[in-house]
Amino acid sequence: MPKTPLHPSPPPLEANDVAIVGGGTVLWFVAFLALLPFQGTLSDHGHGTWPWICLSGGLLGLIGLWYCRARRDAIARDRAAAAAAGAVGGGGQDPATQSD
Repeated sequence: MPKTPLHPSPPPLEANDVAIVGGGTVLWFVAFLALLPFQGTLSDHGHGTWPWICLSGGLLGLIGLWYCRARRDAIARDRAAAAAAGAVGGGGQDPATQSD
C-alpha cells in the first residue's frame, strides 16, 4: 500500500480557557445549590453524595480557574518578552546568523 504524503500539523486553536473553566465551575456550584435542598431525599435513595460531588467539582474548578489565569498571564508575559527581544535584537533574527 503506498504511503500518503504527510501534511503539516495545524496550529493549535486559541480558546478562552478562563471563560470555559469559569462557566463549568459556575455550573458545578449551581448543581450543588440545586441539590442541597433535596439532601434528605437523595440520602434515602442512596444518592446522598451527589451534592458533595458537585461541591468538589466547583472547588476543583476554582483551582482550574486559578491555573488557567496563571497560564494565560505567563503566555502574555512570554509573548511580550519575545516581542521586546525581537525589537531590540534586530528584527527578530537570531544573533548567531545576523550579519553586521
